[in-house]
Amino acid sequence: MDPLASQSLDTAVSSLDLVGVFICGLLGGVVARAEGLDLFGYLTVGTVSGLGGGIIRDTLLQRGTPVALTDAAYLPTAFAGAFLAFLLSVREEEWNKAFVALDAAVIGCWAVVGAQKTLAAGLGWLPAVLLGTVSAVGGGAVRDLLLRHVPAVFGGNELYATVAAVVAGTYVICANLHVPVLGVVCAILLALVFRTSAHRWGWQLPRGLPLRPATPFRAARAKTSRMRPTARRSSRRKKE
Repeated sequence: MDPLASQSLDTAVSSLDLVGVFICGLLGGVVARAEGLDLFGYLTVGTVSGLGGGIIRDTLLQRGTPVALTDAAYLPTAFAGAFLAFLLSVREEEWNKAFVALDAAVIGCWAVVGAQKTLAAGLGWLPAVLLGTVSAVGGGAVRDLLLRHVPAVFGGNELYATVAAVVAGTYVICANLHVPVLGVVCAILLALVFRTSAHRWGWQLPRGLPLRPATPFRAARAKTSRMRPTARRSSRRKKE
């Protein structure tokens, strides 16, 4: 790739990364509002949400200290997003509508950033898709765990990690075809269309089969087996 084009791509990817940090900080602030947290809670949840996925990605790539800790723009950007959510007064319906669109934008930005950085590190297409997905969903998963929730990425909601994987895969294909800029544009547009469509139509991955309830015979047998040690102990006590 031409050095000038490569530099332009790196600049675009860094900008996308910061856009994702800001939006995810804002979304983290929205979650903090739903939890009834104070300003410190807003900033904490927004920072974890905005920086978590990138830190996980950079740690796995092992190419030095995560950029969120070395670039002075990242932490203030996450703070700005969370603080904006703290200041804004909007109705819940408006937040819900904006949440899906912003979430789709974050998935697109970070899936592209994760895939591009992985390819730049010399790794193959599969790690690129994996780390693109981790970049997109990692911060939200850590945020949910911090708030004692089951991470949304594990299911029970519209497609989330699937969208990130498809977007990262789209960028990887375009990068291998030597059209990375086109890949950035197509991947982000795909994320917006795919995620909003999944939300609108309720697309979900299939769930596993539930555990079968025990039959009456098995339940009675299990109850008998639990009672036997108690009966033996009572018999021993009487003999003593």
